[in-house]
Amino acid sequence: MNIINAIINLVNNPVTQLVNYYEARNRANNMGDALEEYIKDLFANSFDMNEMERNRRLSEVFSYLGNNSNPPDAMLKNGDAIEVKKIESPNSALALNSSYPKHKLHCNSSMISNACREAEQWTEKDMIYAVGVVEKNKNILRSLCFVYGTDYCASDEVYSRIKSTIKNGVESIPGVQFAESKELGHINKVDPLGITYMRVRGMWGIENPFKVFNYIYQRDNLKEFNFMCIIDREKWNSLENVNELEELALQIEDLEIVDVEIKNPDNPAKLVNAKLIKFSR
Repeated sequence: MNIINAIINLVNNPVTQLVNYYEARNRANNMGDALEEYIKDLFANSFDMNEMERNRRLSEVFSYLGNNSNPPDAMLKNGDAIEVKKIESPNSALALNSSYPKHKLHCNSSMISNACREAEQWTEKDMIYAVGVVEKNKNILRSLCFVYGTDYCASDEVYSRIKSTIKNGVESIPGVQFAESKELGHINKVDPLGITYMRVRGMWGIENPFKVFNYIYQRDNLKEFNFMCIIDREKWNSLENVNELEELALQIEDLEIVDVEIKNPDNPAKLVNAKLIKFSR
C-alpha cells in the first residue's frame, strides 16, 4: 500500500463527518483522533470492517502505529512514514512542538520511540504530512492535503543547526549547573539556594501546505470538500500503481492530475517537477 492507494480510497470514500462516522464505531470521539483513524483507513482500505478484521488489516499494512508524544503517527510496511495534523482555520500554521519539520524520517533520530525504531528493518523513510482542515464547532473535514516532507520542508541540517546553536548558547551561561536533556537545555540551581531549575524547550511550527503551495493550488470554497496532494517526479516515478490513479482521473470529473513546478525547500531558486492531484466534491 502507498499514497496512490490512499488517494484512490479517498475518492471512493470521501467521508467528511468523521466524528459521527468513527464515534458510531467506538473508535474516536474527537476530531483529532477521528482524522487519524480516517487516514489509517485510507491507506489500509479498512472501511466498514468489524474491529477484528480492521485490526488484522492495519497490522498487515502498517509496521508501526504511534502516539502523540513522538513522530510519526504511522509507518507503512516497507514504505513511507505518515504524520497527521489537524488545524481549525484554513490559514493556521501547524504546531510541531518539540519536533522540527521532517524532510525525511531517520532511524537514528532521537525524537522517535524505540518501538518505531525497531518496528522493521529500516534506516530512512519518506515522510507524508497529512493535514486536515476542520470547520470549528461543526467537526466537518473541509480540506485534506498529502505532501511529502522532501517537497515541503528543508533538509534536517537546516533545523538541527539552529537547535545546536541555541543549545550551545544556553550551555555557555556561566555560574549555573546543566543536566543531560533531550531539550535545548535543563538548568539546575539557578538561584542561590539551588532549588530552582529551568527547562528550555523548542516549540516548532510551520505554515500549512495549503498556504505554502498557494502559488499552484487554491481551494474551491464553493465545494464541501477539497483535497490536494503534491508528489515530486522522482517519487511519482518510483510508485508502481500511478496508472490506476490516472485511469480513475479519466473517469471522475472532479479528480485531476496536473504537471506543476514547485520550489525546492532547500533552494527556492530551483524548481522541481511534480504532480498536483486535485479532488473536490
